[in-house]
Amino acid sequence: MHDTGASTLFDDLREAVTAPDASMAEALQLCRSGTLLRAMLLVIVVLGVGLMFGAHGPGSWLADLSGAATVAVPATLLWVLMACAARHLIARAAPAVQVAAASTLGAVAALMLWWPMASVGMAPGSTHAIAPALTGALLATLVFQSERWRQRARLPAAAAARLADLQTRIRPHFLFNTLNTAITLVQLDPKRAEEVLEDLSDLFRAALGALDQATTVGAEIELARRYLAIEQLRFGPRRLEVEWDLDANAAAAKLPPLALQPLVENAVRHGIEPADKGGTIEIRTRRRRDRVLISVTNTVAPGPSRPGHGIGIASVRERLRLMHDLDADFRCGLTEDGRFRVSIGLPC
Repeated sequence: MHDTGASTLFDDLREAVTAPDASMAEALQLCRSGTLLRAMLLVIVVLGVGLMFGAHGPGSWLADLSGAATVAVPATLLWVLMACAARHLIARAAPAVQVAAASTLGAVAALMLWWPMASVGMAPGSTHAIAPALTGALLATLVFQSERWRQRARLPAAAAARLADLQTRIRPHFLFNTLNTAITLVQLDPKRAEEVLEDLSDLFRAALGALDQATTVGAEIELARRYLAIEQLRFGPRRLEVEWDLDANAAAAKLPPLALQPLVENAVRHGIEPADKGGTIEIRTRRRRDRVLISVTNTVAPGPSRPGHGIGIASVRERLRLMHDLDADFRCGLTEDGRFRVSIGLPC
């Protein structure tokens, strides 16, 4: 008998590594703050190196770079905005057309910033429009290609993160404990036993599903509820207390699949299981303007802690970075009152 779930997962990994250029262009994160920062840095560095050839000294070079930056910086911002607005059209085009579109937008952005300054005699460099147009086109092409190369370089990291996530999510002891709980409930409470098996089925269906499609905070919360419901049957409601503090406005934010469940599982394994009297897990979501904040906090057992491998947390951090780039914030550590907290910040 073949494990179709695992086969599907490894097929997804193979497809991710061999994705065509068109799919990679669709995945280019042109609308992220990280893209803008990298584009600005790349443009300034290239201009700075180019202007060294005509500078008569450090002072002359700084003056030339400052003048060029008055056009280059806002032009780069304008290019990123236009490329972001046209990203869906760019993604559907052939690779050569994608590069041509990015180059054309770069030339347009440079001219839109250079022309008003040239009309009042403030434009640096050449008085002919061809120079800023070509410079904008070349720099836009360089930025676009660098983002594509960066995406290609990240694909093996994405595959590694998926494999690590697979290792953390298939827990034989959790499966056996859940099945033993269901067997015990079959005679005592058949309906509850059926609910346990349904929860287990949903969890493993999600665990072996596709990892390259975004899910939502609301869906992740529902999976965490199912997991904790199973664990509360094993530990009992007094030993495992769960506090939910959820903001309905945060439910639509995008998350990688199974980003929350491994964090909740870590809280159970390292915070509740080692403690003789159990403990409490608090799951909190909040929306603050254009950001969604998620936290998983658990009490810590007294005495020396049992160190984990950190695979689950590392996998979640890596997949958040792959999805949201610099717009995602991931922190973990002890709070002032001695609890352990994992905090996630996401764009809406």
